[in-house]
Amino acid sequence: MLTRSTAPSLNVNRAAPGAFGPVEPFFGFTGHAGLIATEFTYGKDEEIYGEDEPAEYVYQVVRGAVRTYKLLSDGRRQIGAFHLPGDVFGLESGTKHRLAAEAIIDSTVRLLKRRSVEQAAGTDVRVAHKLWTMTADDLKRAEEHMLLLGRKSAMERVANFLLEMDCRLTVAGMMALPMCRRDIGDYLGLTLETVSRALSQLNDEGVLGFSGARQIVLRNRQRLRNMDI
Repeated sequence: MLTRSTAPSLNVNRAAPGAFGPVEPFFGFTGHAGLIATEFTYGKDEEIYGEDEPAEYVYQVVRGAVRTYKLLSDGRRQIGAFHLPGDVFGLESGTKHRLAAEAIIDSTVRLLKRRSVEQAAGTDVRVAHKLWTMTADDLKRAEEHMLLLGRKSAMERVANFLLEMDCRLTVAGMMALPMCRRDIGDYLGLTLETVSRALSQLNDEGVLGFSGARQIVLRNRQRLRNMDI
């Protein structure tokens, strides 16, 4: 947790390189004296914070990838979101975290005190507007995810996921997924076997191709878009 820091404190006007290029400072601002961030590193599958823990910090992925999830009463895991370099997460409306957060792979994360953000928002309209925008975006993604889980078939869910990752991850035509198929299943509300069958079917139909266990090339995006309607 917070005692595992391997990097000194830094002002947020320093942008560190992410996996796919520079990561903007917190909220995209530079020179705001009240916003001071610290970088921490987390190993693969290491917890960043737990469900119901005090929400004292806001987080930004610098390198790697993070999943936020909830364990259901029957022991199943529901992943709420995948956070990639540049993404901000852990911003809560209440005083506690609704979901837990873990590093999917070795990751570097910036931490910013929530109180500092709230104080800055009270005096700087840019910070207040950015907070409102991020909150609205989070709500939109949550609504889209709820629709995905409640109204779409297994193949439609997988198609939707691939198109989402295509926008967020594809570099030089290749999509390198940091998450495993079990993670994908827990995000889409599907079993590991169902995800594997869907990907194999799309591969057989020429919609996508594999170049390694987690590297995918999309060969027919329009076909995926038609499935995702």
